[in-house]
Amino acid sequence: MHPYRSHSCSALRASDAGTTARLSGWVHSKRDHGGLLFIDLRDETGITQIVIPAGSPVMETAEHVRAESVITVTGEVVLRDEMTRNPELATGDIELRAREFVVQSAAAVLPLQVAGHEHYSDEVRLRYRYIDLRRDKVHRNIRLRSAVIASLRRRMTDLDFIELQTPILTASSPEGARDFLVPARMHPGKFYALPQAPQQFKQLAMVAGFDRYFQIAPCFRDEASRADRSPGEFYQLDFEMAFATQDEIFAVLEDVMSGLFTEFGKGRTVSATPFERIPYARAMKEFGSDKPDLRNPLRITDVTEAFAGSGFGLFARIAADGGEIRAIPAPLAGDKPRSFFDKLNSWARENGGGGLGYITFSAEGGQGPIAKNLEAERVEAIRAKLGLQAGDAVFFAAGKGLEVAKFSGLVRTRIAEELDLIERDAFRFCWVTDFPMYELNEETGLVDFSHNPFSMPQGGLEALNTKDPLDILAYQYDIVCNGIELSSGAVRNHLPEVMIRAFEIAGYPESEVEARFGGMLNAFRYGAPPHGGSAPGVDRMVMLLADEPNIREVILFPLNQQGEDLMMGAPAPVPPERLKELSLAINLPKPKPAVKKD
Repeated sequence: MHPYRSHSCSALRASDAGTTARLSGWVHSKRDHGGLLFIDLRDETGITQIVIPAGSPVMETAEHVRAESVITVTGEVVLRDEMTRNPELATGDIELRAREFVVQSAAAVLPLQVAGHEHYSDEVRLRYRYIDLRRDKVHRNIRLRSAVIASLRRRMTDLDFIELQTPILTASSPEGARDFLVPARMHPGKFYALPQAPQQFKQLAMVAGFDRYFQIAPCFRDEASRADRSPGEFYQLDFEMAFATQDEIFAVLEDVMSGLFTEFGKGRTVSATPFERIPYARAMKEFGSDKPDLRNPLRITDVTEAFAGSGFGLFARIAADGGEIRAIPAPLAGDKPRSFFDKLNSWARENGGGGLGYITFSAEGGQGPIAKNLEAERVEAIRAKLGLQAGDAVFFAAGKGLEVAKFSGLVRTRIAEELDLIERDAFRFCWVTDFPMYELNEETGLVDFSHNPFSMPQGGLEALNTKDPLDILAYQYDIVCNGIELSSGAVRNHLPEVMIRAFEIAGYPESEVEARFGGMLNAFRYGAPPHGGSAPGVDRMVMLLADEPNIREVILFPLNQQGEDLMMGAPAPVPPERLKELSLAINLPKPKPAVKKD
């Protein structure tokens, strides 16, 4: 017999009764029933109940073993009594009567329990992540992640993509976040950068004649964490296609996403293909976000005209000053108590709004503070434009540009949540297309790239030379699921003269473009095919499929919100001799002076 196990802890059945079996695993729990000792033994596959009868020679050892100790048990498989069978366990019809009991590794007192559903702080969970990962839900998430990655590989291979590995030590590239830098010991004063994405290398693979590339690519960005973004590193399904149109790129990713989410969605509805395509400008107007959640049925409507020159002075002044008034419908909210509207008004103030005006509709018409000060025909025009009925309500957000767009998007989401309108058990995908090529940098006031700098501008070189940069659109797109951006992508700029001019508009002289991207530019000068691609985030896909609100729940060993590894003690100081070897010196910022209290 194998020294550790003849079966896994999920394998034994009633048909095995009367045979000898050997199991190994962790002590999940212990129960003493008046001389009979029961142990639930757990391995990765499941649980088997172990019974140690009174008077057994292994009783003393078993009594003193702690939860989460690793043991090996050999004994006879016996049927449980009818009354003690456990239909919730695959092995619930049998138990193993222990004859031999070996403690392979004794556990110390645990900092967190594996059995049960007790809540622990993130600090405890991350410091003892190897124990946290034994807990059923977290363990299932990581196994799901493995299965998702295997499925992605299979699907991409079936579509004739080949998997290539791109460099980890590379040069800095403008991808929208800070690089992690690695000092080059043999080149004092110079640094490698960890790739924010394999952007240039996958484009070079197209130049090298590979038609369809993919990779489960590690990416590194020195940026703050969010619920849907892990600090430090993440993984993406990176792919690129030569001689492909935007529609063909969309078709590939729709095929993969539709199949993947159907495979692992546990019966949840998945958007039919082709996914809806929403231009960026429309997304900001109708959804108040470039990441529209299509499970939310509410749509935002511009009603500036209804308030321009009206008797409602506040909104009339905003309209006259070039601002917008946006209306967010609230179906069947007209009969809600005053407290409902007051609560939303307070929420709006807490989230940067001046408040949240509204109109409710009854059979007699519009009611509320705004309706009292707005001409009746204007109130009726708003009702008709939004298709509202008696019993409905409408809320308003007012302001300029992106500020009012984003705030109205927040209002749309909050109202749908309050009214329980968001579709359940569904994955709703869409494409957001036609992003602006450029935007004004809020800090400098200068023109900067708004998305991927290696994208092809719509209209090519002529557009770059003749149009206002802020009016130029790009062949850039995002794929979004349930309000979460899974991927950015683009049809790439493969023409050197177009690339140089595009960067010039963003403030990069040709000499700097040649210095920073000379490798790719030179490659393009030797014949580059039209190409494009995308890179949906693996972590975010698994987070959605696992129905987890935080991305850390689907990562094996995540950093905390401050970008620290509490388990391994990273980041950590480096000994002086190591710094000298790397030609580095530490110049720490001076601590801020303490603020004196009165």
